[in-house]
Amino acid sequence: MTKIFARLMKDESGATAIEYGLIAALISVALIAGATSLGGTLNNTFKGLSTKMDDAKKASDAYK
Repeated sequence: MTKIFARLMKDESGATAIEYGLIAALISVALIAGATSLGGTLNNTFKGLSTKMDDAKKASDAYK
């Protein structure tokens, strides 16, 4: 019985799988955070461009 217990204590294959799972979870969190930040920045950029294009259209319509 002690031999079986000692062998189970030395087996680290489960620990490796858990480590890979934690690394994958950390990478996923980083990707989600980056995508959220980038999405907000892109949204603000396109809103600014839209406003400038609307202003330019209004200005060109005023000359017609």
